[in-house]
Amino acid sequence: MSGKFAQLDLWAKTTRALEAEARKLLRQVGVGALAQREWGFLSQGERQRVLIARALIAHPKLLILDEPCSGLDPIAREHFLGLVERLARQPRGPALVLVTHHVEEITPAFTHALLLREGGVVASGKRKIVLTSALLTKTFGAAVKLIQKGRRCVLELPSSARMAPTL
Repeated sequence: MSGKFAQLDLWAKTTRALEAEARKLLRQVGVGALAQREWGFLSQGERQRVLIARALIAHPKLLILDEPCSGLDPIAREHFLGLVERLARQPRGPALVLVTHHVEEITPAFTHALLLREGGVVASGKRKIVLTSALLTKTFGAAVKLIQKGRRCVLELPSSARMAPTL
């Protein structure tokens, strides 16, 4: 509920309607059962979901997700990206901006991309035009190959960029 008032702790007086909206949003992001759990006892994935609900209670027009999958295991990451995909497809939901270094985190709902290198724009525009092997090679400063896997993309690194196993 503190997100409604842009407060870290909740100092404002709440109403039953606000409490009901907060519970609804927690259920919507998949953590309704955790409403009474303290922040310190939430996993990283649960925290990310709570933060999304916290932001949504203010009814923003824009939601910026800055490296939201950091610290998530592969399964939690996929579940979280499913939530992001659902949010992006809501008819009256906020516009979403996803900041990531991991191409595979860009779900199909994202229509445009901006590639940056050293603070400068490498390319921007429709995702299908911007996300190419050539432009990502320029962005990362190393030869990479973009591969379509289902509805998402992944990067294939050259063998020279992979670490040799150590014993």
